[in-house]
Amino acid sequence: MPQEQYDKKNSKKLTVAWRIIIEAGFIIFLFYSNLLMGEYERSGLGKSKGLLWAIQDIFTTGNFLIAIISSIIGYLVFEFLRNRL
Repeated sequence: MPQEQYDKKNSKKLTVAWRIIIEAGFIIFLFYSNLLMGEYERSGLGKSKGLLWAIQDIFTTGNFLIAIISSIIGYLVFEFLRNRL
């Protein structure tokens, strides 16, 4: 296999990996920003307890697991729609 073909394959794999990381990261960002906004709604305690408390309240293991799973599902759905069209 010539070096140019090998470089193109690695470049394509790297591009796909970066796209997955960026798209999943954006979904995780939206998830956590939505949780943080929820802390400042009418029933949220973020108004009275402050920003540090709100950040500690949303960054939990359970929320992180939900964020990772939902970002993977979101990426797969968008990839399916992207390939379908």
